[in-house]
Amino acid sequence: MTTTTTVPGAYATLTRATFLASVRDRTTVFFTFAFPLVFLVVFGLLFRGQSVDGGLPYINYVAPGVLSWGVGNAALFGPAFALMHWRRDDILRLIWRTPTPLPTVLGSRFVVAVVVGLSQAVLFTAVALLPFFGLHLDGSWPLALPLLVFGVAAFLAMGLVVGSLADTPEAVAAIANCVMVPMAFLSGSFYPADLLPGWIRTASWVLPLRYLDDGLTDVLAGRASFGSLALDCGGLAAFTVVFGLIAARIFRWSNRT
Repeated sequence: MTTTTTVPGAYATLTRATFLASVRDRTTVFFTFAFPLVFLVVFGLLFRGQSVDGGLPYINYVAPGVLSWGVGNAALFGPAFALMHWRRDDILRLIWRTPTPLPTVLGSRFVVAVVVGLSQAVLFTAVALLPFFGLHLDGSWPLALPLLVFGVAAFLAMGLVVGSLADTPEAVAAIANCVMVPMAFLSGSFYPADLLPGWIRTASWVLPLRYLDDGLTDVLAGRASFGSLALDCGGLAAFTVVFGLIAARIFRWSNRT
């Protein structure tokens, strides 16, 4: 009885605390919302008026790519830093001593990550739609919503793995950057994946960012089909399960254990 009456309150409290911690940290806010826009401005200036193979305007290719990278980056870094800090400061140990189960802790983190990811997408798309950039938004754009949710889940699971492995902020940044930077280039977030050598293009399908990037590009270009959308969402769901199992295996409530 105690658990069933306490968990909803604990869920709301954890969600509120996680949200406030995210929006009050200026560095986190900058790298979550402003940093991807810097890439949009740079690539928008460099390739303004150009098209990729197939006649797709370059902005319609690079905008989904940079957006997928920005959403994945935020969904990975935020939970990884929070998990490392909460474990180092023994906040997780205090939570462990309460009736609050681990799924409640993770659920609150997921809700905040989805809200942040969707907010990123709205802001980024609004800027890309400005006449200077000229992004054309196809009427199928609502199909991007499930992709973003599945993408946030996959990268949050990766963040839990990184946050469980790292014991310092420097270690979190080093591991996360070693993961995200090569993945962005190998997934074609900043340039068409068709420019990659054939074997790298094939191997890139083992990366979750490739599925999010590919799905968002197809949706915003109006060329997504049910089959391709299901494949991209299914790939992201598979990565969520794999990284979730790894995170559950190596999770620690405290650095003392």
